[in-house]
Amino acid sequence: MANDIETSALELSDKVANGMGVYVVDVSYAKNEDGDYTLCYSIDKEGGVGIDDCEAFSRSVEEILDKSNIISDKYVLEVTSPGVDRQLKTDREFNYYIGREVDVKLYAALDGIKEFSGVLKAYNNGIATILYDGKDIELDKKQAVYIKLAFRF
Repeated sequence: MANDIETSALELSDKVANGMGVYVVDVSYAKNEDGDYTLCYSIDKEGGVGIDDCEAFSRSVEEILDKSNIISDKYVLEVTSPGVDRQLKTDREFNYYIGREVDVKLYAALDGIKEFSGVLKAYNNGIATILYDGKDIELDKKQAVYIKLAFRF
């Protein structure tokens, strides 16, 4: 059920997001601590999103969700930025962040290296291509403890 709601919520929101110049990175629908459900959108745009972007997106998508009736249970709508320490998990996220610097930590060392930073060059069928030290490294995302956006102060 949650997966169907997430898929429908994503489809409904893409047009809103495009019109606002933001991108829906991820959607999750799950029970929260109170036993109620939370529908959470994670949005981003070039240069990052702020509270005003999240608020405007929330208002716009809420109207569409109410009309669609895809969720029959009581739920809380939440809109957030991906955050600076976000791990990339979905195909959608990986494809959106192609060209960005990522930090990688592997379960097992690859050519003697277990942690490194590089540029995400491509992503296809669970395989990430990362430019590291002048070479392309292809790795299955399952080989990684995490692949996350690099954040430098």
